[in-house]
Amino acid sequence: MKALLPVLALTVALLQGCAAYRSTKGPMNSVHDTLPCNTPPTTLIVFLPGAYDTPQDFIDQGFVSAVREQNIDADIQLVDAHMGYYSDQQILGRLQSEVIDPARAKGYQQIWFVGISLGGYGTMLYAMTHPSVLKGFFIMAPYVGPRDLPAQIERQGGLARWSTDVKGNPDVDLWRWLKGYSGDTAGLPDAYLGYGASDRFAQPNGVLAGVLPAGHSLVIPGGHDWPTWQRLWRSFLKIAPWPRIDSGVAQCNPQ
Repeated sequence: MKALLPVLALTVALLQGCAAYRSTKGPMNSVHDTLPCNTPPTTLIVFLPGAYDTPQDFIDQGFVSAVREQNIDADIQLVDAHMGYYSDQQILGRLQSEVIDPARAKGYQQIWFVGISLGGYGTMLYAMTHPSVLKGFFIMAPYVGPRDLPAQIERQGGLARWSTDVKGNPDVDLWRWLKGYSGDTAGLPDAYLGYGASDRFAQPNGVLAGVLPAGHSLVIPGGHDWPTWQRLWRSFLKIAPWPRIDSGVAQCNPQ
């Protein structure tokens, strides 16, 4: 994990706005949306927000209600993984101890991350450092580090053809791990990506999309904003490989 600290610090420097970091004292706040089922769901969907977003934004923008409309048999956890945890270099440890460990203790068999922008970046970092923990993830318009590296990768013909001798660079390490999706993905979480064609991260996102399986990348008109992410989310839910509630069996009553 220590090797990731420089990249986390760089992320903060690049994404920092005028807003002050929120406190990282105490546990991360979470909002839970659980299904009242006779048989509790075995799938947990964990949402990680963008740099200055909150769990409430996922609710207000209809992300939770869209899951319930699709009769997905899963519980939901909205985690307030704000930029302070990245700045203080706590994000990976906090996700493990405050989200993953309790989820495992509750008996969830499949854990998926859904991350937007900075949350997509945190999702990839966690998946890279804990590759056997997540069943999969869906990231929307993820920040993927400084733009110069994906531009170099693209000039070499794409991620599948890219090679480098650079070692000890956290940004390179992340892209080297992502390159694994161009070959045998056994042992890697299922990866899905969505972004707007006019998003400020469209170019690096496109580099990643180039190695994902067919149907795992969603690109629509739009920018780095909630209306675009709402449309991406509803499109993804139609193909998400998540268990569905049998409409003919009254086992759950989504709230």
